[in-house]
Amino acid sequence: MPESKPPRKKATHPAAPAPAKKVEGNPPWLVPTMLTLMILGLVWIVVTYVSQTRWPIPEIGNWNLAIGFVLLFAGFGLTLRWR
Repeated sequence: MPESKPPRKKATHPAAPAPAKKVEGNPPWLVPTMLTLMILGLVWIVVTYVSQTRWPIPEIGNWNLAIGFVLLFAGFGLTLRWR
C-alpha cells in the first residue's frame, strides 16, 4: 500500500525585510509656483471685479474671470503633488 508524504515543514528563517521606501520631498519649484498661481488668480479676479472688466484685458470682458479661475485651479491642482 502506498504511503502518504509527510507534511512539509514551515521555513524556520524569518522573512527578508522589505526594502526601505525612499521618502521623496517636494521639487524646489512646486511651492513657489503653486503660491504664485493662486495669488495671481486671486489678484486677476479682484482686479476684474473692481475695474468692472476694464482691466486686465478689456476686449474679452467677463472671460477675465475664467482666466482668474483657471489660474486658481492650476494652483490648487499643484497642491495635490505637495508632500
